[in-house]
Amino acid sequence: MKRLALPLFMLLATFTAFSQNYKIVNKFPVKGEGGWDYLTSDPETGRLFISHGNVVNVMDEKTGKLLGTIPGMKGVHGIALAPDLNKGFISDGRDSSVIVFDLKTLDTIAKLPVSGINPDCIIYDSYTHRIFTFNGRSSNCSVFDAKTYRLVATIPLNGKPEFAVSNERGKVYVNIEDKSTIGVINVRALAVEIYRSLAPGENPSGLAIDLMNYLLFAVCDNKTMVVMNAETGRIVTTVPIGEGPDAVAYDPELKRVYSSNGDGTLTVVQEVSGSEFKVLENVTTQKGARTLALDTKTHHIYLAAAEFGAKPEATGDNPHPRPKMKPDTFVILDVAGK
Repeated sequence: MKRLALPLFMLLATFTAFSQNYKIVNKFPVKGEGGWDYLTSDPETGRLFISHGNVVNVMDEKTGKLLGTIPGMKGVHGIALAPDLNKGFISDGRDSSVIVFDLKTLDTIAKLPVSGINPDCIIYDSYTHRIFTFNGRSSNCSVFDAKTYRLVATIPLNGKPEFAVSNERGKVYVNIEDKSTIGVINVRALAVEIYRSLAPGENPSGLAIDLMNYLLFAVCDNKTMVVMNAETGRIVTTVPIGEGPDAVAYDPELKRVYSSNGDGTLTVVQEVSGSEFKVLENVTTQKGARTLALDTKTHHIYLAAAEFGAKPEATGDNPHPRPKMKPDTFVILDVAGK
């Protein structure tokens, strides 16, 4: 049956009606000490991988039940999954290593030293079956063969890398935080082809990709999401978001972009077309909930948060003190819409 096209204003009204129902539907407590960084959802199994201090907690997304723990690290940052190889990879920043584990049993398989300092973001590129770790303190990228664990290359970067994504057909894109640019890595040549400016965006952190329209979404410190054409580097548009973002995810089915912000909001952005974007809602979450994972099957968004005490006074030895996390307050927020 032929479908009639709706006028744009009717589409936007529909999007807005849907988005106003976004809310926290569950709060799952996570026991244990230590802070957190990235979250990774496995939509095929409904499991959430949570960086948590020196371990990775694995949680059932529906019930919040702890399914297992991967221990033995010094400071977890990110978790990359390679379902086609039945493997997972964890960046251990303080140890400058990568931990390889079995996706089914969660048993540790290997430990790989990286060719840099403080590996942070880690991604799996299924196009080449390689792992890319982005090393914050040495401004480079270590590339491993995900099957043999062999170090394939070390790619120098011109600044501090934050997050990265693959287009799964030959390119990896990485935010360079202190340069406010995106580096384009050719995965065949294993070298940066070009750096592209994110101006007016400043100090980018999270990065996501729309593989159909070939768009990049970079969330920046100046409360701005920059939408860039991945092929040409052209800035398509900018979208206002909350303060202090650290992660962003794209839902290809709903055509929505989610930015998790440290001010305690989740900005929901609708991709109306390849060149038009609309903020649907700023959902109240919890202060400090800056990282997220999206389950692309259920469309649930998961954020990590905790409660903190008062900020200590600055001293000569510690001019930028951080408040301490209150014990037993670490939670995963489950956000969903109707």
